[in-house]
Amino acid sequence: MEKLEFARVGETMYREKLDNGLTVFVFPKPEFQKGYAFFATNYGGMDMRFCLDGAWHDTPAGVAHYLEHKMFDTKEGNALQELAANGASPNAFTSNAITGYYFESTEKFEENLRILLSFVSVPYFTKESVDKEQGIIGQEIGMIEDDPDWKVFMNLMAALYRNHPVRVSVAGSVESISHITADTLYACHKAFYDPANMVLCVAGPVDPERICEVAREILPRQAGPIAAKDYGPKEEPHVAQALAEERMAVSTPIFQLGYKGDPAQTGEDRLRQQLVGELALEALLGNSTPLYARLYRAGLINQSFAYGYESYPGCAFLCAGGESRDPEAVRDAVAAEAARVGREGLDGALWQRVKKGVYGNKVRGLNSFENLCVGQAQAFFSGSDFLDFARLFQAIEKEEAEALIAAWVTEERTALSVVRPKGD
Repeated sequence: MEKLEFARVGETMYREKLDNGLTVFVFPKPEFQKGYAFFATNYGGMDMRFCLDGAWHDTPAGVAHYLEHKMFDTKEGNALQELAANGASPNAFTSNAITGYYFESTEKFEENLRILLSFVSVPYFTKESVDKEQGIIGQEIGMIEDDPDWKVFMNLMAALYRNHPVRVSVAGSVESISHITADTLYACHKAFYDPANMVLCVAGPVDPERICEVAREILPRQAGPIAAKDYGPKEEPHVAQALAEERMAVSTPIFQLGYKGDPAQTGEDRLRQQLVGELALEALLGNSTPLYARLYRAGLINQSFAYGYESYPGCAFLCAGGESRDPEAVRDAVAAEAARVGREGLDGALWQRVKKGVYGNKVRGLNSFENLCVGQAQAFFSGSDFLDFARLFQAIEKEEAEALIAAWVTEERTALSVVRPKGD
């Protein structure tokens, strides 16, 4: 195995690509008792159109999430129950870009790892179980569609993007999942759950070589074909619509501001853009900035205010939101501050504070095995190593953040989504 040292953050990572195409990452932590394993596929909610073996497939919205639910079914019963009986805490999630299955345990780690690799790699569906799951997921969809925070964000995605599937809910709709069958799930598992399209990340008191041996024993020996994905026509830089509004049972308007960015590249360029985006947001909107202080004093934002940088294949954006009695005033204030930064630049002392704060938060996050493993999986699928952030971070100058703000925080790239109280 290849041993990689990240001296700046005091981390060691082992890496090996198996003959079947699976890449394994191990972070040995001999001083801990608990181990964590994350097994993920480069397949998420927005991967609805793909080509496999020369044939194009268009699948309903929500298949990746539906498949995640059904993967725990086995011929013997249910893998969740089996892992829990072994003292493990298992779960899974589906995002726009990946689906991941994981557990943590302090005992029987190798046995639990075998269970994880087995049920994720060997699908077992019946018509009856798939049909039953439609009702369960339908109830889940109904619950999230009644959630104002979810609604305001999905409306923002539809306002930012005309074509990109990031505008479609990962869970799909009640109508879309009604078209999902066992054959649909088997086809998508074949297309995306091949070891060559997956990654295994493990952290804890484990032997890296032994982790690879277990993976070789359980998983298929040969790599299969990898599906090619299609995300639709290239997006224009400007937003699809500037304002999206809806009324729901809320006491105060909830808003999300979005700034449509340039699609992220792959490899280190993508990681660097993420770091620059995070720093730009912190320098523009962070709670130590003059803008935040003005908005807070004016009662335009409160402690619910939050912000972030997001990127997926073919898209990237900044977003910020929370509760506000006047979301349009917040939008206009951010636009005015971005214009000022374009003229005068960021304050040097503020930039240094922001940079130290963001870096410190990232380093503290490495104490979480979940953050370490999930972060490495996501970075690997985009062509980089998660821990390279420490090396890249030091070289980022405030001019890069200023340039990103000037390019992205503009009127034509801005969308505002608001959920207002009924009856206003």
